[in-house]
Amino acid sequence: MKLVSFLHDGVLHGGILDAYKIHPLPHSSHDPVLAFIASGESMHPVDNSPSPLEGVTLLAPLQRPPRIFGIGLNYREHAAESKMAVQAVPTVFLKLASSITGPNTDVLLPPDATQPDYEAELAVVIGKPGHRIAAADWEQHVFGYTIINDVSARGVQLATSQWTLGKSYPTFTPMGPWIVTRDEVPDPHNLDIKLTLSGEVMQSANTRDMIFRIPELIAYISSIVPLEAGDIISTGTPPGVGLGRTPQRWLLDDEEMVIEIEGIGTLSNRTRATA
Repeated sequence: MKLVSFLHDGVLHGGILDAYKIHPLPHSSHDPVLAFIASGESMHPVDNSPSPLEGVTLLAPLQRPPRIFGIGLNYREHAAESKMAVQAVPTVFLKLASSITGPNTDVLLPPDATQPDYEAELAVVIGKPGHRIAAADWEQHVFGYTIINDVSARGVQLATSQWTLGKSYPTFTPMGPWIVTRDEVPDPHNLDIKLTLSGEVMQSANTRDMIFRIPELIAYISSIVPLEAGDIISTGTPPGVGLGRTPQRWLLDDEEMVIEIEGIGTLSNRTRATA
């Protein structure tokens, strides 16, 4: 099952994507997909006629998730190219929900967002809340998976030891195009992940290369902070980011970023420099 958020006639809706038609969920003025997840999937599509996919504007599947937990340095080669040591526990930071944007939107690059960079990531969406979740129980707490581009202004991010602001400029969290439910992704630790920049392959890896896998991430974060329905854990990026290249390769105006994750889909966004 694929969950989407979309605009139709200027109104926010959530729905279940079936081939090229979207079956709408009950209306919620806040975040209809989040309401569906929080209901334990007890909500059902309304009986209205489905909307054709080509007649709507897809948005980020979650508009205001409770939290976005980012995971840093979770691929060994990415840690090496970043010249940072792999830690004994996951490196966790937050991205602000105000940075979310959807598929096929512009990622805005203001002048003070110096050294802008891309990061292709598999993101986990929490369904069942929990505190101190055992690693063995991880799957029952996962609702599904989506794609995140963890856009980062390295000049801001690395100016201090705190990464949140440099990763939370408006539009710096492209997400989508949908959430694929857990049952449709048998093994999230064996998915090809690729990012192209204006047609050039910059990142190409497999999620099997994660240092801390999803059970460990859920167990570690929930050992400290209770996880809520709709929380997102973005599981880290593989090697190939602009920071780690020689010479370093920062995002420029009017470049298309395309992330493909096997079994999930494709997320496309274009950069736009602003004054």
